[in-house]
Amino acid sequence: MTSIVVTLPIRAESVANLREGWAARHKRAKAHRHTAWAMLRAEAPACAIDGRIAVTITRIAPRPLDSHDNLRTSTKAAVDGIADWLKLKDNDERIDWAYAQERGAPKHYAVRVEIRAGA
Repeated sequence: MTSIVVTLPIRAESVANLREGWAARHKRAKAHRHTAWAMLRAEAPACAIDGRIAVTITRIAPRPLDSHDNLRTSTKAAVDGIADWLKLKDNDERIDWAYAQERGAPKHYAVRVEIRAGA
């Protein structure tokens, strides 16, 4: 694996600002985590990690989020799904996480995941 790019059809929203019950939040997080894992698994089987990996998560939406905290929390479930696919914990020191935002068309939401080995 040298580089993988997958666009997840999920709507990453600021969970800190959502007013929803725990069941709705759990259902959304579970769906985001599974979508990330399943789409990466379809792209390539997870391989043995022998070095550093750079993962860039780009939220695509009509409006940006506050980047220092809301951006990270909006993609937390997708991060967990990526870590599941890598068969590592999301706090493993071999993974360098980076976050970005990109303006999308009105009503278009997605999350692009770029994984590069040997970073």
